[in-house]
Amino acid sequence: MNRKTSVLALFFLAFIASGPVFAQGTATQPRPQAPATQAAATNVAVSKIAVIFSEAFQDSKQGIAKFTVLLTKLNGEFQKTQDELNLTAQKINQLSEELNKTRNIADPKVTQQKIDQLDELKKDYKRRGEDAQAAYQKRRLEVLGPLQEDVGRALDSYAKAHSISMIIDGSQVEGVLYAAESTDITRAFISDYNSKNPATASVTTPK
Repeated sequence: MNRKTSVLALFFLAFIASGPVFAQGTATQPRPQAPATQAAATNVAVSKIAVIFSEAFQDSKQGIAKFTVLLTKLNGEFQKTQDELNLTAQKINQLSEELNKTRNIADPKVTQQKIDQLDELKKDYKRRGEDAQAAYQKRRLEVLGPLQEDVGRALDSYAKAHSISMIIDGSQVEGVLYAAESTDITRAFISDYNSKNPATASVTTPK
């Protein structure tokens, strides 16, 4: 689905409720209503609304360049752990295939030993995988957090510079069906940010 033309819709409903106000007391006649021509005029501020898709920030080809640099460094930190998990997964698959082939012809004791070995490998793989996932997520917040804050400040400045009073993140808001292409500032903001914060600039990875 084309997110520029069919993902978002903005529905803004404004209700102004008014009703007659009656004076309290014993008078039998209601307090006269003010003539309609005397009603005070209501001034409504004109707002400029824009839409942005934040998931595009981390696109490796067309996103914010600094995100790609930091993600590459982050993944490099966990490459050894990933390689070890991949190796364990291969052993599990090999042992499973071996058991399937020899279960009915091998010595039952040998088969049981392999079954026990397979169970231990699976438990170890699950435990180390969960630990690695938790460590990765924690480290990801440490590495990308400062950049995300900087992008947030840049987006605020971008909105002010372009007289935008509201920006809706189409990657986070559900139930939005359509937005005019002219309201999507994703590419324009990414281009503006990259021009002011090139990937060739120093990017410090938090320790």
